[in-house]
Amino acid sequence: MELFQLSRANDVRDAIAAGAASPTAQHGAQVRFLAGGTTLLDLMKLNVEHPGRVVDISRLPLNDVEATPDGGVKIGATVRNADLAMHPLIRDRYAVLSQALLSGASAQLRNMATTGGNLLQRTRCVYFRDTAMPCNKRTPGAGCAAIGGFNRTMAILGTSDACIASNPSDMNVALTALDATIHIEGIRGSRHIAIDDFFLLPGATPQRETVLEPGDLITHVTLPPLPEGSNSLYLKLRDRASYEFALASAAVVIKVVDGRMAHARVALGGVGTKPWHSREAEAALHDAVPDAATFARAADAALAGARPQSQNGFKVELARRCLVHALTQATRTA
Repeated sequence: MELFQLSRANDVRDAIAAGAASPTAQHGAQVRFLAGGTTLLDLMKLNVEHPGRVVDISRLPLNDVEATPDGGVKIGATVRNADLAMHPLIRDRYAVLSQALLSGASAQLRNMATTGGNLLQRTRCVYFRDTAMPCNKRTPGAGCAAIGGFNRTMAILGTSDACIASNPSDMNVALTALDATIHIEGIRGSRHIAIDDFFLLPGATPQRETVLEPGDLITHVTLPPLPEGSNSLYLKLRDRASYEFALASAAVVIKVVDGRMAHARVALGGVGTKPWHSREAEAALHDAVPDAATFARAADAALAGARPQSQNGFKVELARRCLVHALTQATRTA
């Protein structure tokens, strides 16, 4: 680990000013915000991240979960994953988010990791963490070792010739199915971004993963109210039962009215370069009878654009079965 300067932000404006101090503050990386540190410190130890300055934002007043006037919920950026998963507003209204959080990492990490940090955890693979190997995400133009190397756990949706790493988050898959909005303060003032627009596909610039600019600070996330009578569920398939990223996961929100699906939201994890919102699956589900044939059509639609690599072709069928089972379970209890 290289030497760096550590400072503490006194308020949001102080944090923004510190974060904007370098034109390369987002990726490259002279300044980094520190909340839980469960990913940042690990990458710093590996010399993958080497900021000259780390700004501690853990004491900013951004750790509340509260109902909004429209019946939704506001989640502060520094709310710990464990606290969010067990909060009554989340458990009662947004079961899919609670389930996703509890399936992630370990209890110890969930006690430290934050909402904002989870949104910003790097999309990564084994080669990203190994500085002896080429990685376009770490060093643009260096090449992607995963394409011709070990790629069993990589993405099959949203990949490019520059990067095939899969987004590791469980929380973000659930937030995608819940139509979350990300609220940001920056040097240009306040703005809010739908989660679908927050994450970027790798394309030719895999080092840029979100729309954040230098100095931008996530302050909170809002969730709209779910349709009355809807049911939500998160299903995660992985190699082992704890402390493991998903090989495939599915977050679904379903409402059945008079034997047909009046509302459907579908997001996939473990298979995309970003949390994967499947509008194709939603279109197949809309106003359809919730049965095995419908779920199979939706799953086929969700995976139609898959581009598997040499070792991860199994993910196509695994993700397909994961989504079918999640939809089956969600409609069974709806």
